[in-house]
Amino acid sequence: MKVLPVNHSIFLILQDVSLANIMETVTIHDKKFSQSISAKKIRAVIHQMAVRINKDLVSKDVVFVGILNGSFLFAADLLRLIHLACRITFIKISSYSGTDNTGNVTHLIGLNEAIKDKTIVLIEDIVDSGNTLDSVIKDLEKHKPAEIKIATLLFKPDAYEYKRKIDYIGFRIPNAFVIGYGLDYDGFGRNLENIFAEME
Repeated sequence: MKVLPVNHSIFLILQDVSLANIMETVTIHDKKFSQSISAKKIRAVIHQMAVRINKDLVSKDVVFVGILNGSFLFAADLLRLIHLACRITFIKISSYSGTDNTGNVTHLIGLNEAIKDKTIVLIEDIVDSGNTLDSVIKDLEKHKPAEIKIATLLFKPDAYEYKRKIDYIGFRIPNAFVIGYGLDYDGFGRNLENIFAEME
């Protein structure tokens, strides 16, 4: 068996992560997090959300659009409970430096479904300021969908800067940095089944 060299700092990080369910805390790099929302509560709220979506959107032509990277676990668990005839696709936001005075420009990567006249359900892991969401919606509206609904697992009402209604909300949380269940810190923590909030 070939033994690969190990970066000890990363090994310690992953070791802490593996103990998260026992200790209910996790350390990644310079930050420590404590468990905020359990996997059991996450499953329960996703089930409740799916029931509402199944009822609200019956007989509509629905396309679910997951925003990567953070929404992949939430999207998978939600879609397993959706009983509508529907499709799902995933998009990612890319930023680049423009050549004009607008500075950074964002655009969507991966939209491979025709969404004209469709009911779109945007799947977000978390909505805080709403800037990313607003940018995505403006791009999607260019494709002339019938309507756009928003489903987010986490919502930070104190940080939200827009008036657009969030249609389906899992948990309203304080304005704290969170990881787990798809959310990360520097790429780590997405695989945690619980959600953890940064400790002060």
